Amino acid sequence: MTSQLATLIAQYGLLLVFLGVLAEQAGLPVPAMPILVLAGAAAASGKMSLIGIVLVALGASLLSDLMWYWAGRRFGTRMMRTLCRISVSPDSCVHRSELHFERWRGRSLLIAKFVPGLSMVAPPLVGALGLRVRTFVLLDGLGALLWIGVSVGLGYAFAPQVDQLLSILADAGTLALELVLGLLAVYVLAKWWRRHRLRVGLRMARITVAELAREIGDNHAPLVFDVRTQTSRQLDPRIIDGAVPADLEHIDRALHGVPFDRELVIYCNCPNEATSASAAKSLIARGYQHVRPLQGGLAAWTAAGHPVQQLPHAGADLHGAVDAQAQA
Repeated sequence: MTSQLATLIAQYGLLLVFLGVLAEQAGLPVPAMPILVLAGAAAASGKMSLIGIVLVALGASLLSDLMWYWAGRRFGTRMMRTLCRISVSPDSCVHRSELHFERWRGRSLLIAKFVPGLSMVAPPLVGALGLRVRTFVLLDGLGALLWIGVSVGLGYAFAPQVDQLLSILADAGTLALELVLGLLAVYVLAKWWRRHRLRVGLRMARITVAELAREIGDNHAPLVFDVRTQTSRQLDPRIIDGAVPADLEHIDRALHGVPFDRELVIYCNCPNEATSASAAKSLIARGYQHVRPLQGGLAAWTAAGHPVQQLPHAGADLHGAVDAQAQA
């Protein structure tokens, strides 16, 4: 399979580099980095132009990332929820990426392509948060150049070893292909099993929007915690009336002095309530006896027409603020 990829690069060169990078950055399961490594090896032997590889790959990356950026700018939180559904790791990709963004802000674009999941999530996320186009293009372009340079540079520097590896794989024939397919099957099976266990746990533990509204109306309100990230609350500053914003990593601080038999409800904005389920599992392990994620999260609560309130300052205009932090 790898030898066939090398043959295709020799035949179609820059076109395959462009399509490979464009497809991977668009979210398709296409191995762009191996393509760039092989292209770098081809450049070392004079079969391709090194400058041409870098420029074509950079153009493909910027084109795809700009499409994601404008989608995030146009659709905001709806775009982020869609990404969660189509990502390879939908239960945690956006939450982890938001945490990376909170640490690095716009500068996360410089390392996004080296972090699994962040590469596709970062462009629409910064678009939704209002990062200006020129700043996005600058930071995203520098990050893409770094990623392309490392990938192509590895192929160029280790061209003899790459050629030797291709020869070994060619000699192995179908055995190499079967090994790759077997590893892929194990990976997919592990992901399926993890999601299956998550769904089973949620079916046992969730509280519906109607149940929560009824308990609040009957003056038996549980403590409700909003465990979305700070970035997510900036994108959507609404919060359930009476809910307490809590950092998932330090939720125990918000629970200081709360008795272990108190009923707790936790919500987020992830498909399948994955983040709130993780928080609930952590709290149960610490001794809290009645912890349930809210089915459907904030989206289901607002869709049912139940009251929400605005977090102070969370809805402020973010244009320029993100730029300033990105350039700091």
